[in-house]
Amino acid sequence: MTSINLKQLFSRYKILALLIAIAIIWAFFSWKTEGGFLTPRNLSNLLRQMSITGILACGMVLVIIGGEIDLSVGSLLGLLGGIAAVLNVTYHLPLPLNLVLVLLCGLLIGLFNGYLTAYMKIPSFIVGLGGMLAFRGILLGVTGGLTIAPVSSDLVYLGQGYLPTQFGLLLGAGLFVLTVFLTWRQRSNRLSHALTVPPLWRDAVRVLAIGAVLFAFVRTLNNYDGIPVPVLLLLALLGVFSYVTTQTVFGRRVYSVGSNMEATRLSGVNVQAVKLWIFGIMGVMCALAGLVNTARLAAGSPSAGNMGELDAIAACFIGGTSMRGGSGTVYGALIGALVMASLDNGMSMLDVDTYWQMIVKGSILMLAVWVDVSTRGSRQ
Repeated sequence: MTSINLKQLFSRYKILALLIAIAIIWAFFSWKTEGGFLTPRNLSNLLRQMSITGILACGMVLVIIGGEIDLSVGSLLGLLGGIAAVLNVTYHLPLPLNLVLVLLCGLLIGLFNGYLTAYMKIPSFIVGLGGMLAFRGILLGVTGGLTIAPVSSDLVYLGQGYLPTQFGLLLGAGLFVLTVFLTWRQRSNRLSHALTVPPLWRDAVRVLAIGAVLFAFVRTLNNYDGIPVPVLLLLALLGVFSYVTTQTVFGRRVYSVGSNMEATRLSGVNVQAVKLWIFGIMGVMCALAGLVNTARLAAGSPSAGNMGELDAIAACFIGGTSMRGGSGTVYGALIGALVMASLDNGMSMLDVDTYWQMIVKGSILMLAVWVDVSTRGSRQ
């Protein structure tokens, strides 16, 4: 009985458990590095490092919720980042045109993967595995196996730039006001539909907690150079994907397809089109992540994105996305990405051998899937 109650408790408060886990990880690395882990400079680097995995996770969470998987995202990130570098260094294309072309390439490749999965009935695992090999080969051909550098300063700004401190303060205040407004609207909607409304003090505590986190977030990053541009992009994607998954018909259909594809098809939903577009969105996220990675390195590398699919998939599973589809959240996946980035950053600061880092990350991935399987009964 106690075991069942613990499973139900963990399943219900999984995000809280993840936040506690992050606090423990940060406290451990701060202790081992004598406070170096929690300096504004390192936290800024940590969040910028996490942003690439987070961007991939935004797309991957839709793919997994829809009952599919994509193993090609790391290689596709490298390919699209390499294309961006070639267009910038070799052909000197203006940044806006470069961005449009790379994003369009990402969309078309993603739609192609979706077409093979949804319409040609090739399992997404095989499509992703083939793409992992093919895209890496094309990247080696495009770059000639050489690093393409140096990219222009305006492209570098996407990965290395910072938001001015004044704008960071305005952003934090704006997000707090938005939190208050959304909380008030949620209460009003529940009242108008005669639904149970949580106590006012509970919502007030939640809003104040979010405000405290926003204040600490902006203040810490402003103590270094400001909010990194990739982190700003990730915050925007969090808002967009949270809205899409919770407030749109398409988002509800993605969950429905992952939960019961046959029942969804019989209800009149075009299941193939839904799957086509989740892969298309994944392709766009690979393009964004590739651009940020190239800008962060100030070069296009033939090894860029190596094992990126592991980090993205692990972030989703750690964040509570079910491997069976139909369940998961974008903010959970981003918390999972923060866990992975924190482990990477902390172990690198401690000079932990690369093989141990891989063992730890692989073990955490298996642990996350085990938790999903073991709590299956408590969610049914």
